[in-house]
Amino acid sequence: QQQNRGKMKLFKQSDMYILLAAVASMGISIGYWFSGYQDAGLFIGMWVPSILGFGIYVKMLMNNKRR
Repeated sequence: QQQNRGKMKLFKQSDMYILLAAVASMGISIGYWFSGYQDAGLFIGMWVPSILGFGIYVKMLMNNKRR
């Protein structure tokens, strides 16, 4: 049991914020799309991979800092 105390969690609070931002962006995009604003929906929908990519980049930086 003591060995498990030092291990990192799978999802940290910062990871949850990144996922929340991506899901919110997708939801807003879908809302705009079905409200008749397809261009705005596509524009906001393109944020999702950028948000997730930024989250991965930050997580890699933090992991390299710990080493």
